[in-house]
Amino acid sequence: MTGSTHPKRPRADSAPGNHGTFSRGAPPALDPWLWSSVAADVALASRAGPEGLEARRARRLQRLLDAAARHSPLCERLLKGRDLSRLRLQELPVMHKGELMRDFDRWVADPCLRLAALRRFVGDGRRIADAFDGRYVVWESSGSSGEPGIFVQDALAMAVNDALEAWRRPLLRPLQRMLDPWWLGERVAFVGAIDGHFASTVSIERLRRLNPLLAGRLRSVSFLWPVERIVAALEDFAPTVLATYPSAAMLLARERRAGRLRLPVREVWTGGEDLSQAERRFIGDAFGCQVANSYGASEFLSLAFQCGHGHLHLNSDWAILECVDAQGRPVPPGQPGATTLLTNLANHVQPLIRYDLGDRVVVHAAACACGSCLPVIEVQGRSDDTLRLRGHARGTVDVLPLAVSTVLEEQAGLYDFQLVQQGPGDLLLSTGLQGVEGDEALHRARRALGDFLRSQGAEGIRIDCRSGEAARALRSGKVPRVVAAPCR
Repeated sequence: MTGSTHPKRPRADSAPGNHGTFSRGAPPALDPWLWSSVAADVALASRAGPEGLEARRARRLQRLLDAAARHSPLCERLLKGRDLSRLRLQELPVMHKGELMRDFDRWVADPCLRLAALRRFVGDGRRIADAFDGRYVVWESSGSSGEPGIFVQDALAMAVNDALEAWRRPLLRPLQRMLDPWWLGERVAFVGAIDGHFASTVSIERLRRLNPLLAGRLRSVSFLWPVERIVAALEDFAPTVLATYPSAAMLLARERRAGRLRLPVREVWTGGEDLSQAERRFIGDAFGCQVANSYGASEFLSLAFQCGHGHLHLNSDWAILECVDAQGRPVPPGQPGATTLLTNLANHVQPLIRYDLGDRVVVHAAACACGSCLPVIEVQGRSDDTLRLRGHARGTVDVLPLAVSTVLEEQAGLYDFQLVQQGPGDLLLSTGLQGVEGDEALHRARRALGDFLRSQGAEGIRIDCRSGEAARALRSGKVPRVVAAPCR
């Protein structure tokens, strides 16, 4: 998020040669015939058996590898001399964002896509959802894994994303959707990063342009505004559907429970961060409605949706996820890995093959009671920092961020927090809660966290607490919850 300022804006004319065309005001990518074909397949695959899903994956992986070998100079080098018809995905090296961004111009499969031109494009806040070179949808990632990225979507990638959103997003109110299939009776508010070319912001603006009838029923509210301003904007719009990050949903749920927010919300959609069962219950109880969670990333926006049984189902007909340990070895089903590798079967213009997402995901072997054969996954979110604290016998103690979050949520009831390490034995725990509520929550949290750290072998840890202090966010508005001290 860039706040109210933007980098210097480029001229709204065409850049010659291989630098891309800015085509100011060009319509966002949509191929109706391609969308119809993909949507029909998505609808059929939603109830396909394991064999049908595997056949789709194998066919699409072959097409991706063939296209990458022909059109991406970087991938051509990686795939040269290999028999692509017999190639096992696990034989290929892992792709990392930093390396790919440094070799961006050789990575992409269209010579009109050049990193310098794309950076100028996303640096212009007036161009959100414009088509780059008249063909491509472009968004930037927040850098939550330490490295910002730029991701380009062609017509196929957008058709897949649109079809998955249309057919696999859960219907929380089926009767209402039957009576109002075009959502003309709804008002949808998105609370998030609205000043940059982030995936959610681009998607909303693109939808507004594609369907003018919905334009007035979509409202974006900045995640970085003061709470009072967010509340005022939402109450003025009176949304029936609220879409945001879990951390923002928790903030608004507390405002609702405190009587400071009055909304006719009938559905809450969350995504972009981990959503615990405790947070889901808190948000649902506060708004008196169902909460639907999804999982996606800038690299693949619609990776998984929640079913009626509350489980996330991976869209495995269009995406392959590999859970691996720290050495890149596959982990058994039902166990979390150190990270997750993504192969995006829909995007041929910017091939993502065994790409390190940085998320910790569990893929379960058991089928879901909802009847879908799409795999059930459990997402533990972006990997926050592991704390390395002062210990007594072993010198230092490593504390996993998921363990810290679990202690603070389940033992102290503190959901809105940020823990920042300031030294080997110094932690700063802050919360946006204010007054007596904030002080009491921090008192419980300090005690629970202190007991836990001592049980882990940490010694002499000082925990300073601050209430009424907003967590430090990334440019996109996403908030890391556990931040380690910089390496020295």
